[in-house]
Amino acid sequence: MAKLLVVDDEANIRLLYSQELSDEGYQVVTAGSALEAVEKLESESFDLAVIDIKLKNESGIELLQRIVKERHTIPVILCTAFSCYKDDFSAWLADGYVVKSSDLQELKDEIARVLAKRQRLSQP
Repeated sequence: MAKLLVVDDEANIRLLYSQELSDEGYQVVTAGSALEAVEKLESESFDLAVIDIKLKNESGIELLQRIVKERHTIPVILCTAFSCYKDDFSAWLADGYVVKSSDLQELKDEIARVLAKRQRLSQP
């Protein structure tokens, strides 16, 4: 079972993602801020992180850059309501990019794709 870190400043989104992704068989840990996410990353290991770009007082892009710099083995999917960030060069560091929707199938498919790619790359 893959362990996911979901970072979003909206409690209802964290709850929805946690329930839906747990139903898919993932172990889900949530964080409401970049600071909380960093604390969890320092104390636990994760197979993948799903990060909202627009956090209240922080940038999900900055969190992505920190993860890539300090924990380069954790794949990151950016999940945001704004498709314009897809053209931001900083967002290209992410392993995936999903525009938020009430239908989480695209996010679930992207998580499965990124985890499968990670598994293929880790095999000798």
